Parts: sequence; C-alpha cells; structure tokens
Amino acid sequence: MVDADQTFVIVGGGLAGAKAAETLRSEGFTGRVILICDERDHPYERPPLSKGYLLGKEERDSVFVHEPAWYAQNDIELHLGQTVDAIDRAAKTVRFGEDGTVVRYDKLLLATGAEPRRLDIPGTDLAGVHHLRRLSHAERLKHVLAALGRDNGHIVIAGGGWIGLEVAAAAREYGAEVTVVEPSPTPLHGVLGPELGTLFAELHREHGVRFHFGARLTEIVGQDGMVLAARTDDGEEHPAHDVLAAIGAAPRTALAEAAGLEIADRAYGGGVRVDERLRTSDPDIFAAGDVASFPHALFDTRVRVEHWANALNGGPAAARAMLGQDVTYDRVPYFFSDQYDLGMEYSGWAPPGTYDQVVIRGDAGKREFIAFWMKGNRVLAGMNVNVWDVTDPIQRLIRTKAEVDTEALADPHVPLDTLGG
Repeated sequence: MVDADQTFVIVGGGLAGAKAAETLRSEGFTGRVILICDERDHPYERPPLSKGYLLGKEERDSVFVHEPAWYAQNDIELHLGQTVDAIDRAAKTVRFGEDGTVVRYDKLLLATGAEPRRLDIPGTDLAGVHHLRRLSHAERLKHVLAALGRDNGHIVIAGGGWIGLEVAAAAREYGAEVTVVEPSPTPLHGVLGPELGTLFAELHREHGVRFHFGARLTEIVGQDGMVLAARTDDGEEHPAHDVLAAIGAAPRTALAEAAGLEIADRAYGGGVRVDERLRTSDPDIFAAGDVASFPHALFDTRVRVEHWANALNGGPAAARAMLGQDVTYDRVPYFFSDQYDLGMEYSGWAPPGTYDQVVIRGDAGKREFIAFWMKGNRVLAGMNVNVWDVTDPIQRLIRTKAEVDTEALADPHVPLDTLGG
C-alpha cells in the first residue's frame, strides 16, 4: 500500500499530537492525516498557562503550536471540539463521540495527555474552585488572580508541586495573598527531595507565600456558591476567596483501556504501555506524550513523563515509528520553571530512593548553582538554577553514565565538559 492510500489518525490535539502531524508531513507522508482535538482551541503548548500567559506577559496567540491556517495548508484534517469514544481494533476504526462518525485508520496515535486530579472533598462545586490544565482554565485563573490582587483577596493552593508553586508566584506578582497546603514536609518533595525542596520553600516565603505542610484539605467552606475558607485534616481553617487544586495529573487512559491495550502498573506512573518505539500492545497503535509509559534504557526502568519536552520530542518519534523508521525513544527527560527571579532547568530522572547524595556546584544561598543527584559516582539528574547554557554537558554526563569525581563535580572552576571522560 502506498502512502497516498493510507490514513493515519491522531487522537489528542496537544503538543505531542500537533508535532506528530507536522513530522508526518515533513517526513514525506502523502496519505490522510486526521488530528482530533477535544478542545475548541487549536493545538497549543501548556508551559505558558502557568508562566508567561498566566502573568499577562505573553499574548494568547503565542501559545499555539502552529498558525491556524497551517493545518489546511499542510492537508491536516483538524477536528476541533471532537472526542473519540471507541476504538475498534479488529476493524481498525475510531468512532467520534459527538455524532458517531466512524473513521478507518492504518496507523493510530494516542496523544490523549493527562487530566488534573480532583479534590474528593466537600465544596469542590463552588465557583471559586479551579484547576489548571487547559487554556480556558488559564484564561479564567488570570482574571481571578488579577481581581484577588486588586481586592487583597486570598487563594489557597492545594499542592506544592510545580504547577502549585508557579501559580503561587504568579498570584503574588498580582498582589494576592497565598497559602499553599502540602502533605509533604517541603514543596517538590517527591521530585527534588528535601534538600532542594527547602530552597523553594524559602524562596516563596521571602515573597510572602504561607505554607502549611503535613496537611491535606478536607473541606472547602462556602456561602451562596462562593468560597469562604479551606479546612485541613489537622483542624486548621484558612481564609480563602478561591482555591486551586494542584495535586497532580492522571494519564487519560480510558480510551486505551476500553480498547484492550496494555496499561502500565501504577508503580510506574500508569499510562499506556509502549515499547522503545512508542508502539502499544497493538502494532498499529502508538502512544506519545503524557499518556505513554515507555522503557528507558538510561534509567533501567519504565517511566511516564509529564513535561513539555516529552511531548515536543515524543510526538515526532512516534510519527517516525508509524512510518516504519527505526526509532528508539530514549530522550533525557527535561523541564524548566520560572518563579519570581529564579529560573531553572532540570534534566534526568531521580525520584527519592534512587539516589545516594546531592552534590551542589556553586552558591545555593545566592540561588546560583547546579545540583546533581548521584548514584555512587554516576549522575542521574542535574538541575541548574540561574546558571545557563549547561544543559548539554549535564545531559552528556547522564547519557554516558560516566563515573565522575564528586569533588571535581562540585568545583565551579572545573569545566563541566571535562568531566566524565
């Protein structure tokens, strides 16, 4: 069968799906490309939703992956505001949920992403309870934070992860009062561990954020549909006009599960189980982005990565695999964050329990340093804080699995690119 006779369907109109469609065309695929997006907005990137766009520093149009006209110009059949509610693997079809339209595919890519975890407590139906995942969420939250800043209002944020902290920083820049409720002893505890989590707590305290550690929300109190306060499981009550649930995201696997595709164990973060080519248990169905759980040779485990770079790189990798190219997806995980005057980049994978020590290179007190998470003398991950143009050497140390002298690694006078052989 020649390309022109084939139909490739992409379910999910985020960055991974849009970049997969782009790659199919750039690699010369001439068949039908159908991109199905359950939002009415054209595919967009998510980092600005909690960073520049939320702060009003970036225009709305800047978040989109392509200009709207690009899809027609490249013969991409874009279906906005449409969902897929069933995959028939035997017939190789997908069915639209709105009108029952059935489309046949030769190859199928699932780029369905993740969705915010919900607070399962009383009061979540109040008007002032928010999530942040979609462009519409960010638009609403931007207006809320501006109003809170004007009126000396108070927002309680459930969760001290990256989204929670970025929104906390944005809220303080608008002038709102902020309390972060986090069950761990530090923010970012499950990502960075206590060593670096404490640094981020100090940063936010300096900017007026209040933390309530070791607690979870148990109730959001309201009157006439409006939020008045948030209660925690240790008996505290925090005044609030709005509440943001930032307690993580869950991979959107319902469609894959209903189709009988293999799902990864929750111990590995769940998600649709794929091989190193991003191919699911069905050889004609692939998965990429937040929803995909893939084996990573560098870390000798299966991982599911919810970061921008994974969508940016995973979508194209899946597209090339769909075209039959020899693909091994083993990118070093990467993400970045901006909070107040702190900018950081993180490369690697080192959850608590996988590393022996953290080596600091530079001045952590001045927040100008690189942190390295080590297993023996091997670098598992590195985070540069207000130090730039070091991502390549950090990722080289991770990728080569080189033995590194930790004293030299900690010495800013020893060039990073001379370490590890």
